[in-house]
Amino acid sequence: MDIASSFLGRDIVSMKELSREEIDFILDRATEMEPIADRGSDMLRGRIMATLFFEPSTRTRLSFESAMLRLGGGVIGFAEPGVSSVAKGESLRDTIKTVENYSDIIVIRHYEDGAARVAADAAGIPVINAGSGSLEHPTQALLDLHTIRAAKGRIDGLKVALLGDLLYGRTVHSLLYALSNYDVKVFLVSPERLRFRRDLLKELEGKIEYEEIDDLYRCLEEIDVLYVTRIQKERFPDLREYEKLKDSYIITRETLRHAKRDLIIMHPLPRVTEISTDVDDTPNAWYFKQMRHGLYVRMALLSLILGGR
Repeated sequence: MDIASSFLGRDIVSMKELSREEIDFILDRATEMEPIADRGSDMLRGRIMATLFFEPSTRTRLSFESAMLRLGGGVIGFAEPGVSSVAKGESLRDTIKTVENYSDIIVIRHYEDGAARVAADAAGIPVINAGSGSLEHPTQALLDLHTIRAAKGRIDGLKVALLGDLLYGRTVHSLLYALSNYDVKVFLVSPERLRFRRDLLKELEGKIEYEEIDDLYRCLEEIDVLYVTRIQKERFPDLREYEKLKDSYIITRETLRHAKRDLIIMHPLPRVTEISTDVDDTPNAWYFKQMRHGLYVRMALLSLILGGR
């Protein structure tokens, strides 16, 4: 079986389930999608994607919907569970078993850890995890890698800092899993209270070089990529603690004076105060370009899983 065929009908739930060869193949396919995104295609004509978003989303939901439409397919679903039978007490499994009758693939975002796995186990059609609790967001990690490769021409040999909320931020969890397939050094920069979960780091022992620090300036002069995350207010059990930590790191133009000239700054968005708007018009700012790469990656995944040519 060739690598393209291995994606047919496949679930995408965790970055841990993808090899480097598979990741590179997805990134290459995403690059092929760049001109197709501009002109459109009918490779998925007649296929329907269901988007089930139990949590708010702008970029992930709209980029998946745009990806499917640009490939000629259709979209159904909901962006607010209150308009569905979930509001009547329907279980996640029953929702999935219902929706699989009307669609060819399901994209799900859910507030509970492990919900995407539950959905994939219940469904008779492919499921893509668009964010599950505080654990993983695999398609975000793939678009992050595609962005880094576009900006730097490579991933191997880079030094990357993941900054901010490393405890609750599902994007950094998936990205660290993804980066463990490459020859990189990662600095995990956070307040002690928001450090990476010990159990997740233990899984990566021996697979990736990393260093945990709380001061960005200890690595700023040497890093090639700065990946900034917001402090996730909605996941704090005690809002008083959030108030203490919310402005732990703020990236400004002044910060850039201490960095490499070609440093790229990324952010999964939305941002609050962690990147000043005075950074937006610098060549270092890649967080808005990053969104376009999300379109390419999600087009690539949909075409591979649904057999588009």
